[in-house]
Amino acid sequence: MSSNAAFALTIVVSAADIDELNHVNNAVYLQYVQEAAMSHWQHVATKALQDEVVWMVRRHEIEYLRQAVLGDTLLIKTWVGQYTAATWDRHYEIYRASDNRLLVKAMSVWVPLDRQTHRIKRLEGALLDSFLG
Repeated sequence: MSSNAAFALTIVVSAADIDELNHVNNAVYLQYVQEAAMSHWQHVATKALQDEVVWMVRRHEIEYLRQAVLGDTLLIKTWVGQYTAATWDRHYEIYRASDNRLLVKAMSVWVPLDRQTHRIKRLEGALLDSFLG
């Protein structure tokens, strides 16, 4: 894990998350990691910054290691990694709380946009400080 502090979110697997194989649908894990990323952003950013910036995913990579099933409590850890002037890598690990088994490893590349113009914002100042401060 990165030296940047990890943020954790707990989710309980619901019936809507389950596919015909009776485990969490692979696409649902992407919803989980996006929810964790947004929760982390809301936790670290000021209201003014949240009103100014919206994040867009440029790329997802996901590795499925084990399955989660209905009723499992999942712990999703996320942290930011390397960044450029306009992109930020975000990492995720999803664990089953009952046995602390790692189920999923993922990484996304996020791009900050100006909420009004939808133009890319540079990663500088308060935007950087929100996660690194």
